[in-house]
Amino acid sequence: MTSISKVCILGGGTAGWMSAAALSNKFNNLDLEITLIESDEIGTIGVGEATLPHIRYFNQTLGINEPEFMKSTEATFKLGIQFCDWGRRGDHYIHPFGEYGQPIDELDFHQFWLRLNQSGRAPRLSDYSYPVLAAEKGRFRIPDEDITRIGSNFGYAYQFDASLYARFLRNHSELNGTKRIEGRVIDVELDGETGNVRSVTLESGARIEADLFVDCSGFRGLLIEQALQTGYDDWSQWLPCNRAIAVPCESRGELLPYTRATARTAGWQWRIPLQHRTGNGHVYWNEFVSDDEAAHQLMTSLEGPALAEPKQLFFKTGRRNKFWNRNVVAIGLSAGFLEPLESTSIHLIQEGITALVELFPTTEINPLDIAEYNTHMALNFERVRDFLLLHYVATQRDDSEMWRFFRSMELPQSLQEKIAAWSSRGYLLKYEFGVFLPPSWIAVMLGQNLLPEGYDPRVDRYADGDLVREMERVRLETEAAVRNTPTQSEFLTRYGATSDSRPLSASLT
Repeated sequence: MTSISKVCILGGGTAGWMSAAALSNKFNNLDLEITLIESDEIGTIGVGEATLPHIRYFNQTLGINEPEFMKSTEATFKLGIQFCDWGRRGDHYIHPFGEYGQPIDELDFHQFWLRLNQSGRAPRLSDYSYPVLAAEKGRFRIPDEDITRIGSNFGYAYQFDASLYARFLRNHSELNGTKRIEGRVIDVELDGETGNVRSVTLESGARIEADLFVDCSGFRGLLIEQALQTGYDDWSQWLPCNRAIAVPCESRGELLPYTRATARTAGWQWRIPLQHRTGNGHVYWNEFVSDDEAAHQLMTSLEGPALAEPKQLFFKTGRRNKFWNRNVVAIGLSAGFLEPLESTSIHLIQEGITALVELFPTTEINPLDIAEYNTHMALNFERVRDFLLLHYVATQRDDSEMWRFFRSMELPQSLQEKIAAWSSRGYLLKYEFGVFLPPSWIAVMLGQNLLPEGYDPRVDRYADGDLVREMERVRLETEAAVRNTPTQSEFLTRYGATSDSRPLSASLT
């Protein structure tokens, strides 16, 4: 039986170095040779400046010191995402990384809110959310360890420079024995008998053999697609935005602990505040806006001078037909692409790496492991797709061709069932897999004015006066907890996570 002794990672962006860091850390007790090939001549996309809370567990597994990591990557804390103009023009809400209130007698808190809201006596559901109120006030602290206290029931993520994160993980990986080779791949050799990738050849003439290849080559999918012709499941019928323009600018104002996504006439615009600069981008559908107009909308809405020339990106939403094909595992953009509306790019990389670690072949590659991996990753991509699509279809906007398109769209059955269950009495169907938990779905559905017709009848067993008093107690405690929370800037300094560099200036670039 052949042992897996050589792994070759192709590509050194965020996906490549996250893969190298995880594999070299998890299997440093095995006789496993890990090689990463990248070329300084090939730029990286640098996806995922904004992340989800799961990234904390990835870093913790690697033994990464949080303040050191934040200083090195110009990171800020992130409590959620603010969505502007999605339900209606002028609307805004924050999708928080945390709960609304706390369950009462094991009944979901939002069900009590729905009852009060029907009689017109409920403030915003967000007023019962610690992470929403803290984000709105620009405040941050680590969640309380006492789970009975307000301020314990939330998570947090980071906003960071993805290129600096890749560099940070490169140091970590090389210390664990990963060998980096500089060079561009010009040829791929397949095994005539098995169809596996046998080796890649670089411009220098060097030939790199491996038992398992991890394709992190980006949209090209150099191994998974160009060599193995795996095929692509195109999801443009549901998520048709197909282009983006990205540009960093000088920071202005308070350092906010959240990402912002503002709906536009033919797409949406992101704003990601880092310690040294602000990341910006415009995702759009070229059917209804030209490249020049999309660039104009982005550049005229920056909060400060641009720090670089705008970078144009082209993409097709969807995923490979197989994430793991023969002896190649695709991770990152080579596996698929979903627009970064909910900061899922790095999370899907993390999911791919975690599943690979769990199913990692120490001897021959097992077809059952490949099937399990592909099923798991396909579900993860589909769950994210449904959640992203919810933002576009839970809307009252009809002021442009794009918004009218979404209002008449036929939805995937999985999303249609989820919306139908919610619309009757606020019930949320739970997925077997999927990164977004019920509070996330509640945030978007209520934030975009998708109110259920009823609520769980079990909340009617509570006397009206008792319910009003309990809800007000929770609201006041949440407000008080936020008042005792420092600003993010104060916390970064206190935590030792403030970057040593000065904010970037357009006059110096």
